[in-house]
Amino acid sequence: MNDTTAPQDPGHRSIFLDKAHPAAWRALNGLGLKAKEAAVEAGLDDTLIELLNVRISQINGCAFCLDMHVGDAVKNGESAQRLAVLPAWRDTTLFSEKERAALTLAEAITTISDAHARDHEGAQARRHLTAEEFSAVSWLAITMNAFNRVSIVSQHPVRDARG
Repeated sequence: MNDTTAPQDPGHRSIFLDKAHPAAWRALNGLGLKAKEAAVEAGLDDTLIELLNVRISQINGCAFCLDMHVGDAVKNGESAQRLAVLPAWRDTTLFSEKERAALTLAEAITTISDAHARDHEGAQARRHLTAEEFSAVSWLAITMNAFNRVSIVSQHPVRDARG
């Protein structure tokens, strides 16, 4: 087994896409850094950025990215309560209007198949997000979706933090 394959099921060996084509991975990382830079310049804080990364990764079912971004969210001061209810954020009052707008937009971009709903939710988000914030959240969602897909296809493992 070489270093581009994941030690998974012996009958099925995944290829770590980031290792197989490191230049493409570096380009995606560069895009991710630019998207985060745009978000910070638009006034979005690290807590909201990580909240979006977690929610997008929940929708996509990316265990590796969830493990990473939940940890980053906690390091940035996100509460266990808000992380616990994040899949049901619409049913709580724990999120600000700006956070709700950003979550709405990120979800619409992640579940992109319904054009009518995406347009409606985008218009709703615009009520609480500036053009710069709207664009930055969009770029964050686009890049997080790409990272999720790389990790899911590669079957990046989640290491047990307990030891």
